[in-house]
Amino acid sequence: MTNTVPPGKDGIKVVATNRKARHDYEILESFEAGLSLLGSEVKSLRDGKATLKDSYATAAANGVILHNMHIAPYEKTGYAGHEPERARQLLLHDREIRKLIAYTDEKGLTLIPLRLYFKGKYAKVELAVARGKRQYDKRAAIVERETRRDIEREFKRRR
Repeated sequence: MTNTVPPGKDGIKVVATNRKARHDYEILESFEAGLSLLGSEVKSLRDGKATLKDSYATAAANGVILHNMHIAPYEKTGYAGHEPERARQLLLHDREIRKLIAYTDEKGLTLIPLRLYFKGKYAKVELAVARGKRQYDKRAAIVERETRRDIEREFKRRR
């Protein structure tokens, strides 16, 4: 028996999320990309053994590559497993690749994965074009979120 999460109503089963990404970066635009994986990597993903911490993508004319995504080795694989943090090719249309190259040429923008999931039988990654936040931007976002919570709490109390 595996410790997997069943797919939702929309057929999407989330494997891993990059929770720190929305805190550290301002998300400008996101793309859905397929992943070029080995068989043992797919089996390990189905067991939910992946992390997106510190991962990023690079765009070049020959495609988009995802770096530092950790997929744990599958236990039941024989001698020919996979390297856990190898660079993985992302599958995108040519016009999307050209758009991502244009974004990354702009100073201060980077490509980060937000979540890794299965859509039907295919492994997908949600890739975002992001700009890093400064420390004071992070503090302002926290204050705004807490203020919004306090207002909502007060409205509920008055009902």
